[in-house]
Amino acid sequence: MAIEEHKDVESGESSGLQYLQEPFIQKEDDDDDASTCNNEVGSHKSVENGSIGMVLLSTLVAVCGSFSFGTCVGYSAPTQAAIREDLNLSLAEFSLFGSLVTIGAMLGAITSGRLTDFIGRKGALRVSAGFCIAGWLAIFFSKGSYSLDIGRFFTGYGIGVISYVVPIYIAEIAPKNLRGGLATTNQLLIVIGSSVSFLLGSIINWRELALAGLVPCISLLIGLWFIPESPRWLAKVGREKEFLVALRRLRGKDVDISHEAKEIMDYVQTLQTLPKIKLFDLFQSKHVHSVVIGVGLMVCQQSCGINGIGFYTAETFVAAGLSSGKAGTIAYACIQVPFTALGAILMDKSGRRPLIMISASGTFLGCFITGIAFFLKCQSLLLEWVPTLAVTGVLIYIATFAIGMGPVPWVIMSEIFPIHVKGIAGSLVVLVTWLGSWVVSYTFNFLMSWSSSGTFFLYAGCSLLTILFVAKLVPETKGKTLEEIQACINSESKEQY
Repeated sequence: MAIEEHKDVESGESSGLQYLQEPFIQKEDDDDDASTCNNEVGSHKSVENGSIGMVLLSTLVAVCGSFSFGTCVGYSAPTQAAIREDLNLSLAEFSLFGSLVTIGAMLGAITSGRLTDFIGRKGALRVSAGFCIAGWLAIFFSKGSYSLDIGRFFTGYGIGVISYVVPIYIAEIAPKNLRGGLATTNQLLIVIGSSVSFLLGSIINWRELALAGLVPCISLLIGLWFIPESPRWLAKVGREKEFLVALRRLRGKDVDISHEAKEIMDYVQTLQTLPKIKLFDLFQSKHVHSVVIGVGLMVCQQSCGINGIGFYTAETFVAAGLSSGKAGTIAYACIQVPFTALGAILMDKSGRRPLIMISASGTFLGCFITGIAFFLKCQSLLLEWVPTLAVTGVLIYIATFAIGMGPVPWVIMSEIFPIHVKGIAGSLVVLVTWLGSWVVSYTFNFLMSWSSSGTFFLYAGCSLLTILFVAKLVPETKGKTLEEIQACINSESKEQY
């Protein structure tokens, strides 16, 4: 893991950061190249050869929360008919039950940053697991809509916190050469959890499925006893001895952590001289670039229509002319997993920017094909091709979304904010995400009633705008430490603002 020493990361005064303001490809003297290479190898070799076993274990524990997130999101789709029949719920009552997860998640998003800064990353994960466990038990024991709704709200709050803290924790413990791939496991486990929930829901009843939702929550609580707290958070709150112990556990007992520890401590000490951040402070010139990137990426992610298309896949396939949407929906659930895994592999190879732009190009293609299918149906043209085109378009959409549009915004969100801003800024970004999720899922059926083809053409247009947004404003964070990313963003902000 390449580490540079910094004197003042916020102002970018360290000579070690000067290269961030220069072209990536430069012509240098051979002697300079050799000297630089030797210095890097000498100072960084120990970190690169260190053990990553604890990093992998910590990531595995954290993404138990992501799996719980997925099971919660995927719970309502396969259980709708059974819950309505068993508890005599009207469609309106079940719709309220389904929507409460996003309302709870919005509240979780609002409080997640402050909660995570106050009690630590592990503490926030414990709180979220507790809410999810209480929620699943309330659903399991439900005799009517009241306890069912309370349970759904509690699980929503839990996953609202999880959606913020898991990518933040992983980003803060991972070496920079592995950070992208490890952070992408968050999205991978969300997808797996959603798919598992859907598939199990076709085999077991809704109460048993609620009990199954307890498994990842309990696994998370147990696993948290065996992993360290985020070293950067420990440094931030002044617990230096615990900071060094946690960093050594993550990098290996025989690894020289002095360079990395000094870099983190220098950065944290610089941040401690800064005033306490409030919401409106995020829109100051030195922070607004990061806020625009984080919020913009989440708006792009949601405006492409993922939650509308995902929540109503079966209905979309039936509207396109299939006799049943079940087979297509199962294909949708299964295709997410390998393509999300592929995105995790590519994250630290191709870089964030190329991956998200290729992904947005794919979502444009998928939406455009599906829009063409509905246009042909509306015009009564080539009707035998309409179902095939619709299914093909939706599967292309979800496959390419899973590669980049799904995971990359979360990875970048965890990387771009300074640690003293991360709490309130992360809460804002996650709140925007859940608000966007609610808007898209709520308006999807209305848009489809207005124009099926127009709905997908609209999402295709948003995909094109995503490509332009990323090309213009989003920096490449691959291969940089979190401190180096801040220096890079600060230099760009001074130029733009």
